Amino acid sequence: MPGTNLTREEAQQRAELLTVDSYEIDLDLSGAQEGGTYRSVTTVRFDVARGGAESFIDLVAPTVHEVVLNGDPLDPAEVFRDSRIALPELLQGPNVLRVVADCAYTNTGEGLHRFVDPVDEQAYLYTQFEVPDARRVFASFEQPDLKATFRFTVKAPEGWTVISNSPTPEPKDNVWAFEPTPRISTYITALIAGPYHSVHSVYEKDGQSVPLGIYCRPSLAEFLDSDAIFEVTRQGFDWFQEKFDYAYPFEKYDQLFVPEFNAGAMENAGAVTIRDQYVFRSKVTDAAYEVRAETILHELAHMWFGDLVTMEWWNDLWLNESFATYTSIACQAAAPGSRWPHSWTTFANSMKTWAYRQDQLPSTHPIMADIRDLDDVLVNFDGITYAKGASVLKQLVAYVGEDEFFKGVQAYFKRHAFGNTRLSDLLGALEETSGRDLKTWSKKWLETAGINILRPEVETDAEGLITSFAVRQEAPALPAGAKGEPTLRPHRIAIGLYDLSDAGKLVRTERIELDVDGDLTAVPQLAGKRRPAVILLNDDDLSYAKVRLDEESLKTVTEHLGDFEASLPRALCWASAWDMTRDAELATRDYLALVLSGIGKESDIGVVQSLHRQVKLAIDLYAAPATRESLLTRWTDATLAHLRTAEPGSDHQLAWARAFAATARTPEQLDLLEALLDGTQTVEGLAVDTELRWAFVQRLAAVGRYDETEIAGEYERDRTAAGERHAATARAARPTPEAKAEAWSSVIESDKLPNAVQEAVIGGFVQTDQRELLASYTDRYFEVLKGVWDSRSHEIAQQIAVGLYPSVQVSEETLAKTDAWLSSAEPTAALRRLVSESRAGVERALKAQAADAAAG
Repeated sequence: MPGTNLTREEAQQRAELLTVDSYEIDLDLSGAQEGGTYRSVTTVRFDVARGGAESFIDLVAPTVHEVVLNGDPLDPAEVFRDSRIALPELLQGPNVLRVVADCAYTNTGEGLHRFVDPVDEQAYLYTQFEVPDARRVFASFEQPDLKATFRFTVKAPEGWTVISNSPTPEPKDNVWAFEPTPRISTYITALIAGPYHSVHSVYEKDGQSVPLGIYCRPSLAEFLDSDAIFEVTRQGFDWFQEKFDYAYPFEKYDQLFVPEFNAGAMENAGAVTIRDQYVFRSKVTDAAYEVRAETILHELAHMWFGDLVTMEWWNDLWLNESFATYTSIACQAAAPGSRWPHSWTTFANSMKTWAYRQDQLPSTHPIMADIRDLDDVLVNFDGITYAKGASVLKQLVAYVGEDEFFKGVQAYFKRHAFGNTRLSDLLGALEETSGRDLKTWSKKWLETAGINILRPEVETDAEGLITSFAVRQEAPALPAGAKGEPTLRPHRIAIGLYDLSDAGKLVRTERIELDVDGDLTAVPQLAGKRRPAVILLNDDDLSYAKVRLDEESLKTVTEHLGDFEASLPRALCWASAWDMTRDAELATRDYLALVLSGIGKESDIGVVQSLHRQVKLAIDLYAAPATRESLLTRWTDATLAHLRTAEPGSDHQLAWARAFAATARTPEQLDLLEALLDGTQTVEGLAVDTELRWAFVQRLAAVGRYDETEIAGEYERDRTAAGERHAATARAARPTPEAKAEAWSSVIESDKLPNAVQEAVIGGFVQTDQRELLASYTDRYFEVLKGVWDSRSHEIAQQIAVGLYPSVQVSEETLAKTDAWLSSAEPTAALRRLVSESRAGVERALKAQAADAAAG
């Protein structure tokens, strides 16, 4: 039951009419081990501005038994329609509504998700309510600006633990009665229940004492590195409370690692849920720990920005996500004792590349998006909302000054605690503390779409002295179908001058910080200086813009990219090269040559792993078909050479082992994978542990070396939820018509697969070296897509719409079939957006392939 699509206008009308006071929610989860449905009883108290008015409350439920409004029973058959309960003849002033319903457990990661661990065969529950899914568990006025207090009472099976936003009480007869929460929005309420394993501690400082908890399933307890998680959490508490000058606003802070989670994590007030893949069962690189730490800090930042102060409507979702992203990275970079002071390097090389990609799609939109309804926001958790917004906040900090920025944030929290705000509220606070007029800045940066390109224009004399230097700003046309006009923006940037040292390192010799505005900005400070080896615009990555190098700098960088002494300028140049490849300005073969020449000197493991992913994507999609196999051979040979020469036991060795497994192709390379699996060959220092074994097994399945016997044997070694997902991927990856038909049927012709298993099947089904085998599924995709979208939940439907789009069929025919479907199927705006984005990927790949062929 997907639920009715709430519009912005409906939400505004309801907010003008209603003030919600409190919810009392009574759930009977005693039958959760068996699944099915559970009893949900909601009592909500609310005030009404106009007597006799009508409204509605939201509920997604198979059955509604009772609706009692102000003591008068209403007929559920008359008032309950399409996930809404009509509320007629409301009283002016206080009203009381009681709703009794049977609600359903889900396996989609929405509402109250139920998972059975194959290790202990116990059920584990958790809620996920953002954006509109509290209504799947209790009757609610499902919009962020109708805040209220929430009192949960939960009956659970014996031996279970129940966690919510309020501190966990002692149960009586397996009933857990929680104290009311502060005033919060429906979407950040939470319940997590099951026989979870837990570890507890306390954050204490200057008389403050906040209980801390970490939870996971018992089958993962041996892998739970709680000390490391608590350490990052405490660093975040220290840094955020100092910067925000506002004490942590809730009574306790629990972090719950839960199964089959669709996102990275969710900022439920005081009860953050996190995907349990972050409990690492096998060796991972430090980049994985860095990403996990950023996730932990991101959700902790939300306790202030999002939970304490919440957007009025979803068009300001970016305020939540961009702020949490920016401050989490800033905390990693600056918090005393942080393991990741280089976190802005990671941000430049991963988050911003995501933003640049998103901003060049036909669905590009302003950071402050026009959110007309719930469908709009559900597809808006994207690279603009998170990464571009965070980049622009970093730019804003450079523009107004860090101290002034955080003083404004402090005033904002104090002024609007436990309330709702709009963008103007934050900008007003920042204007007060900085003295800057931010209206023009906001209009150009937050209310327009698209990306700028910055290019250096440098002239030198015969002696190599700079005679003139300027920064050219371009505003390329927006992609076809995108709304808006190209916009030149004010940029606060640094220009870095780099020269080769005697030791052969590219070292920054000078840095100039300035404002760039309009199409051409002169930089007279550089006149008369000797031209350096590299001139790097947007050094330190202060602004959000694509950057190009002048001819001489590009030549030096091509020869010495790995020789930058610092990691951030290396990352900026790597990102620029990748951007040029995606824009068909650099041929795939040349990008591969650049990576092979410099990656051996790259010390940052996160950058190395990003390059691995980008090279494979470039060869698979952007290389001319005639040269693809030779480039794959060259790359795979390089991955094996690096695997053999990497420091034994190092992160780099593990990363190269995974890169090798992703493309191993010759009989000798595949023999090596088998030998590493059975132990007849070893690589010194390389632990072929559970997760690495599955990477090898999946590749051997995809090339036809392993079939059901070997896959089932590997699953017997790892009879866990993760093992089940890996086995599903391996089965779907097999290069036979029968395997593909089985995988397709399990996803399309049945809705029984849980969200995580469906994702695993789709991941195995789509193999870039199985294009011919998959070709017949293009027509089938377009035949079933509309029906899938209309009948499945949002998360499940989006997985299918994006994951099964024929993105590996890079051809004009794919574009034509997509266009025909878009013109005839009348998809919803959300589905049209997803398909149009996928189409843009094929169109970009066609251009890049043409550029690569021309370069040959």
